[in-house]
Amino acid sequence: MKKIFFRKPPLDLHGITHLDVQELVEDYVLTNQAYLPLQIITGNSQGMKNRVTKCLKEHGFNYQIGDAYNKGYIAVLK
Repeated sequence: MKKIFFRKPPLDLHGITHLDVQELVEDYVLTNQAYLPLQIITGNSQGMKNRVTKCLKEHGFNYQIGDAYNKGYIAVLK
């Protein structure tokens, strides 16, 4: 598997309530879309991952949930 290199610091959602996710993710990906791929750290919460992926789908971004060793982040690809 090819390693993904991120050019921007990740958006870390640890400690963020599920209600605030939509606004934070939209702001992060739309502001930094010129620097794709981006990393959003979700931890292992399936609810958090669902909210992030829903937001990414709404804006037409492709994504990958983690890698073989770490499923606690989402890579925003395009």
